[in-house]
Amino acid sequence: MKIGTLADWFGKGLIEGIRESEQCGAEGVQVYAAGELNPADITPDKLELLKRTLRDCSQEVTALCGEIGGYGFERAGDNPAKIGYLKSVVDLALELDCRVITTHIGVIPEHTDDATYRTMLEAMKEIGAYADQHGACVAIETGPEAISRLCAFVDAGGKGVAVNYDPANIAMVTGDDHIEGVRTAGSRIVHTHAKDGVCLIPCDSAAYYHKFAEGGLEWAREAGNCREMPLGEGDVRWEEYLRALAEIGYDGYLTIEREAKNGAADIRAAVVFLRELLDRLGL
Repeated sequence: MKIGTLADWFGKGLIEGIRESEQCGAEGVQVYAAGELNPADITPDKLELLKRTLRDCSQEVTALCGEIGGYGFERAGDNPAKIGYLKSVVDLALELDCRVITTHIGVIPEHTDDATYRTMLEAMKEIGAYADQHGACVAIETGPEAISRLCAFVDAGGKGVAVNYDPANIAMVTGDDHIEGVRTAGSRIVHTHAKDGVCLIPCDSAAYYHKFAEGGLEWAREAGNCREMPLGEGDVRWEEYLRALAEIGYDGYLTIEREAKNGAADIRAAVVFLRELLDRLGL
């Protein structure tokens, strides 16, 4: 397994974030297809600067994050524009020699005959097929629903649809066992987030994520249901988690995500934490 960071969370912009990632000992960076890297605005000069910086810093793009915002694919009227955006993210990922696009798609309903389920699945099949045609995949991040439900949805989505596994989202909100979830998801996992957190007040995960869709990170911090923590200080059982990933044959990135205003020091510490743990476990 390799260690990555999310360049934007160093708080210094994309290019400096890539340099910070190299300096703290990571091998790759996940970047957001937004802001400085919005596919609609990216220029050849900006793209070349990004590629040159990645080469100079010996970093590869672990995944390209294509956030579609709000309720994800839950609202049919919003989906044509969101699908179009994700297709442009796939195209940009290929320019960066990256084959994994991560995103949140909203809350997958429990029942497959639910109209929202059908709406989400139709959208997912279209973007998944586009990604697969180009040798890539779109990985849905774990969070709102049980892993078994997410896996059934991924399978129904067809080729080009996969899982971005975030153990902290599960530990903080969903309440599933994030270790057994790895075994359930198995080879569907193509990318992971190394994040930690604690559940403070158990809640209905679907309601939580729908409120998050409206209020974002600021709402989540004020709601007080859960709290993101530095790696090793939350509810994620890291030794068991890494062993479970090794058990299913995962050898991709553990991409550190620290959604905090001053998270750079925690990211650097997380690289050391993971490196020492991987070495100790022989992984």
